[in-house]
Parts: sequence; C-alpha cells; structure tokens
Amino acid sequence: MRAWLNGDLLDDPTGAVLSVTDHGFTVGDGVFESIKTLHGEPFALTRHLQRLARSANGLGLVAPDDQDVRRGVAEVLAGNNDPLGRLRITYTAGPAPMGSGRGDGPATLVVAYSTINPMPVATAVATVPWLRNEHGATAGLKTTSYAENVIALAHASERGASEAIFANTAGHLCEGTGSNIFYVVDGELRTPTLAGGCLAGVTRALVLEWCGGVEIDEPISVIEQASEAFLVSTTRDVQAISRWDDRDLPAPGPITAECMQTWARREAEHLDP
Repeated sequence: MRAWLNGDLLDDPTGAVLSVTDHGFTVGDGVFESIKTLHGEPFALTRHLQRLARSANGLGLVAPDDQDVRRGVAEVLAGNNDPLGRLRITYTAGPAPMGSGRGDGPATLVVAYSTINPMPVATAVATVPWLRNEHGATAGLKTTSYAENVIALAHASERGASEAIFANTAGHLCEGTGSNIFYVVDGELRTPTLAGGCLAGVTRALVLEWCGGVEIDEPISVIEQASEAFLVSTTRDVQAISRWDDRDLPAPGPITAECMQTWARREAEHLDP
C-alpha cells in the first residue's frame, strides 16, 4: 500500500497521520472516489475527478485543486505496474471543533493505493429493508458517510450475497451500496434514473454511452419481470447477477454478455474516456 497526504508521500501509510479532530473522521464530512488502475495507469481519471468536485461542492466544500490531486495520483503510482489496483482519493473538511459545525482549518486530501483481485464474472445480491432517501441532502453524492452501506452489506453477506440493493422512498429500484444496476425487461436494457437518488456512477455513464439503455424509475418489484440483470462499478466493471434474493438469473444473460464484451473492448481503447 502507498499513500500521499496533503503533498507528501507517507513512509508508513498505516501510521497515525490524521488529526483526531478531522471532520471527515469525526462526522463523515468528506467525499471520495475509488479509481481502478490497469498496469499502474488510472482508468477514467478525469471523470472521477469531475465527480469528486461535484460531490465536494454538494457538501458545501471548495473542491480540491485538480492539479494537486493529479500530482498525488502520479506520485502514488510512480513505478507501479500492477495488473489491477485501486486508488482511493479522500477529501475532507479538515480539522474542526468537536461537533457538526465546521472549523476553518485547511482541507485534508489523501490519495491511497492498493492492489486488488479481479471480481468474479457473476455474483448474488440481496434486497435490504432500508431505503435510500432521494430527497436527502447527500443524495447522489459520494460521501465518506458510509455507515448505512456497512449495515446493508452485512445484511446481504448474511444471506450469501456480495451486494445489497436499495429501493428509494418512492419504492423504486435505486442502487447498490457501491454499484449501479442494469436489468433487462422484454429485451430492453434499463437502469434507474439519477433523479431516483442513485449515484451518478462513472461506469454507469460509460455503459449507457457504449451499450445504450433506457433510464427509467420503476417499482423494485420490476426485477421479478427481468430476464437478466447486472451490476456496474469501478471495481466490478460489468458483473452479472446470478441470484437476486431467492430468484436465479442467467449469468451472464445474452445482453449482459454483450455489454461485458463491449466494455472490455472500449476500456482497452482509451484509459481516460
């Protein structure tokens, strides 16, 4: 693992380096991006940095300087040739008094890297009883406030699934804890709209551009009509869903397989689409 904090590479990334009053640590007042790397090169870095800025602005933070972030990425990845890895860029409001109010301390910017293993071609998912609030202040933002996702993933794991699926307060299919969802009904590829509260996933956007698909909000029960479905995310790419709760699905189905092939081809053409 390698890490960079506010301009400096860390000798010991696991050591104590953050202030105990950092607002990202005390109340989750921060945003982040996870970025896949291929042989030491980040994939879709520009899109991820644009979303990082949007999430920061959505929290009322001044977005980090783009060149500062890119400098941290370059230093962390220098000399790296791992086949597959993950960058995590974390940006917080910085030190603050105890409590919810922000301080006037400088923001904290961290770039960290570790290797990862490829995801399996298919996985199981479980619907959770909690709802995404599409009207909430952080809806659609990639914040460090992830306790809800931790609870949901534990619930899914207890049921033999690797991802938890949320409906929103309208009862519509929304998203996973760290993924977007595509599904096929009557031969049509569909995915929930951003207005329904799901994250504007980078992989989601690229799949829509490269493979097509209809953005639509439908009751979560629509999955009972789906002939196939898949998850998309930075580390999953296009991953078939083999089981949704107690229902088995073809994994991959024909449209999912086509999207997988298109993804692999287009990803290899350009690392910063």
